[in-house]
Amino acid sequence: MGIEKDIQQQHFRNEYQKASVNIIYSANWLNEKIKTMLDPDDITPQQYNILRILRGSQQPLSTLQIRSRMLDKMSDTSRIVERLLKKGLVEKKVCTADKRLVDVSISKKGLSLLDKLDKKNAEIDQLMQNLSETEAATLNKLLDKVRELTS
Repeated sequence: MGIEKDIQQQHFRNEYQKASVNIIYSANWLNEKIKTMLDPDDITPQQYNILRILRGSQQPLSTLQIRSRMLDKMSDTSRIVERLLKKGLVEKKVCTADKRLVDVSISKKGLSLLDKLDKKNAEIDQLMQNLSETEAATLNKLLDKVRELTS
């Protein structure tokens, strides 16, 4: 099955357009699969991303710092943090260095949820099972190369 069949389009302007469409389609496909895996735990991919960012940080982060590390730069970080706060998955404190900012850190409940979700890592990895590890490494290099051009 190729992109032509998936989106029912037989002709592309050139291979560059086809690659762009294929990347967008594939990213959306992958996001939807991951969303389905996270739904039973009532967490969105963006919330999951923020929790993982906070777990990986050695210190609390401001919403600006979180946004700069997020996969989806268009997300409303403040709104997502508020939802995580209501679920008890993060904690928020006024920044001591700059009272206009808030420091966000992951809570014990958030860490516990991530521990549970970590058990789905193999299932998430399975989404790429049609690629060998070498092919996945090549894909990573190619995608990095595409982004270097536009950075």
